[in-house]
Amino acid sequence: MVLACVIALFGVLATSERGAGAQSPPDAPEPRGRPAAAIDAPRQYGEALARWRTPEDIAQFIDATFVYDRGRALAHAESAEPRASRPAIHAPEAMFDEPRGVCIDLARFGVETLDRIDSAYAARYVMIEFDPVIIEGRSLRRHWVASFRRDGKLWIFADSRRPGHVAGPYESIDAFVADYARYRGQRIVASRETDTYLRTQRALVRATPAARTP
Repeated sequence: MVLACVIALFGVLATSERGAGAQSPPDAPEPRGRPAAAIDAPRQYGEALARWRTPEDIAQFIDATFVYDRGRALAHAESAEPRASRPAIHAPEAMFDEPRGVCIDLARFGVETLDRIDSAYAARYVMIEFDPVIIEGRSLRRHWVASFRRDGKLWIFADSRRPGHVAGPYESIDAFVADYARYRGQRIVASRETDTYLRTQRALVRATPAARTP
């Protein structure tokens, strides 16, 4: 009962932060129509790995607990200072203990957690590049989500923009990108599906005309 109350409190905090601020970063969660449902979450990450079986189990935890960190988003953004250091990406264990972060933290939690639960889902990262948005002199343009395969189709989850949502099925990554551009109402200029979130992997797939919004 106590744990359920704690999870419910996380949901209230997440809801309040999702609606805060007129100039929210583009990967901030969209306003919710209702508070997240309370869940009986595992007490430890190891217990979660033993109990969870599907991407939906992970998504339910994200939906109930994730809190967006605006300051961290700006710290990760590109600035006029080319050598400015960025915070390290949260490890899944850290995100479980304190589920607060930005899109890349959530994507890593989704990919690595699902891979530990069942590698047959072939979890990967999806990097999406929009036209840049400038907030407090910093450029925000990249957004990260997690992908997996089920029954030969592509599915997307661990999206900070809509925590808890599992999108799909899609025939291909291009089909998802086109659909996501319509949902976001923003032009996607590049994308890639990759096995790592590390910036050393720089090759991008330029968006096709179908993936662009008017």
